[in-house]
Amino acid sequence: MTSSIWIEAKIDKVWQAITEEQSLSRWYAPGSTWDIPILAAGEKMTFTLMPNAHNQLSEKLPMQLTIQQVKKNEEFSFYLEVPETLIAMTLAEQGNGTTVSFNSPGYDASLANLKALLEGHDIPYQ
Repeated sequence: MTSSIWIEAKIDKVWQAITEEQSLSRWYAPGSTWDIPILAAGEKMTFTLMPNAHNQLSEKLPMQLTIQQVKKNEEFSFYLEVPETLIAMTLAEQGNGTTVSFNSPGYDASLANLKALLEGHDIPYQ
């Protein structure tokens, strides 16, 4: 089972939005931060989840992630350290847009945010 959405945007623009720190912070758990020193397989990055209406956190939660795959305009994937879970985002050109898929369910709100960001609408899930 996966989560996916079609976005009316060029694949280069979508790739940028799923791999750049500032863009990720706007659509993936908005307000949470990403630190990606080097965008390459095997490198470490940090995602800091901030408390919000969608989680039960009382303080920020930094997570160390290890980049698994960086295939421009195809796939960006990374491992959560504990438990070891692979999160993969894949892209596919489709018509005059791009389909973005996560390798597991539960990302519908984040994908709706990404679509809104790239199509110039307000972010629905803050």
